[in-house]
Amino acid sequence: MQLAHDILLGLLAVVFLVSGAMKLSGNPKGLQGTRDVNIGDRIARLIGLVEAVAAIGLIYAIRYPDELIGWLAILVLWIAMGIAVYAHSKANKMKTSAPAIVLLFLLSVVLVIN
Repeated sequence: MQLAHDILLGLLAVVFLVSGAMKLSGNPKGLQGTRDVNIGDRIARLIGLVEAVAAIGLIYAIRYPDELIGWLAILVLWIAMGIAVYAHSKANKMKTSAPAIVLLFLLSVVLVIN
């Protein structure tokens, strides 16, 4: 079970690190998803920073599984994805919320396996 946990953490870390870096860089493609749900660029960049830092926390959790940092990183990302689904819902863009829903599900699986 630990191997599945570590693989999921690694995949999630890559996804959130890339997503966070794209938002932080100001790349129009990275900011497009947040613009679609009426979130400003400054808030989107803050979200990108949170995603990138939490992704580093996920990587840390692979190396040190008993530390609290990994669990907190998962929890922060879980909350962020919940807010993302809510933002899509509020903007009537639920069709584009599929990635956030999938990531929310995978983060839930990691929390249960942990």
